[in-house]
Order: sequence, then structure tokens, then C-alpha cells
Amino acid sequence: MSRIGKLPVKIPTGVTVEVGQDTITVNGPKGSLNQFTLPGIKVKQDNDNLIIERDSDDRLLKSGHGLMRSLLNNLIVGVSEGFTKKLEVNGVGYRVNLQGQVLKLSVGLSHDVTYNIPTGVNVVIEQNIITISGIDKQQVGQVAAEIRAIKKPEPYKGKGIKYENERIIRKSGKSGKEK
Repeated sequence: MSRIGKLPVKIPTGVTVEVGQDTITVNGPKGSLNQFTLPGIKVKQDNDNLIIERDSDDRLLKSGHGLMRSLLNNLIVGVSEGFTKKLEVNGVGYRVNLQGQVLKLSVGLSHDVTYNIPTGVNVVIEQNIITISGIDKQQVGQVAAEIRAIKKPEPYKGKGIKYENERIIRKSGKSGKEK
């Protein structure tokens, strides 16, 4: 049995879960999220726990068992606490501005780059730190990855956009002829 899939998902107080035929709806203080149920996997609600079971030991169902449990756990954590990612902008003259739902980045390119922030994601800028938050873990991670992809950190000076806890392995520059 899947080690992750067999663990029950605890439902905290203030969060309600509605298990339908093929969708699961989770409501909490931060919002509401939906998730479809994978075929061959059953979700049961037992008091304040969600129990995920599969029909057979088919290889595809085994992999989906743990996936379904992780997705449901992410829904519950998202509507109760939310998710955040922090990006750090490093470089001389690199600037980030937020104008409504548009992020304007000046990161050493010949033009300023604009990024439209999708609904459901909040962005806050403090000096050179971009904080991305929301209730959907996949969407928060995707927005952070797309912003980082605008100017990835380079290995020589470390300039670019990186995750806050990311460690950039630095390379030495040219090794010139000594005089």
C-alpha cells in the first residue's frame, strides 16, 4: 500500500469538506477549492479525517493513491493557512514595481518586462523581495517559477531572480595569464 496514500488527512476546525461523486469541495476561512477524484480511488469522510482508498493494486492506481492524498492535503492547508513563496531580486539597477495586477520588472534587459498576475494570487514587494501568496499551491508555485524564469540567476555574479532560500553555485571568472 502507498505509504503516503494510507495516511488519513486531518480536517482542522473551520474547514468543511464535501465529498461528491467525482469532485471534492473544500471550504475554509481563506476561500474555496475543488478537486476531481481520480478514477478507481474512493474518498471517505470519517469525522474529522479524510480516508483515501483504491479499488485494486494496479500500478497506475498505486501511484494515484498517494497523489490524491497529497492533493487533498494541499487543498485543506491552502484554505486554512495558504501558501507563500519568496523571490529575491539581485543586481545593480534591478527594480520591481507593482501597478495593480501588473508586475513591472527592470532586470537588465533592453526593455522592461511586464507580468500579469493571475486572479487568486497576491503579490507584495518589499525592497528587493517579492512575496507571492495564495490558497492554491500549484498556482503559487507556477507564478513564482514564471517570474523567476524572466531572469534566472547567473553563476558568475549571482545577478537575477532567485528563490529566497536558493543557493547559487558560483563559478570563478577567467583565469588570465599572470605577469
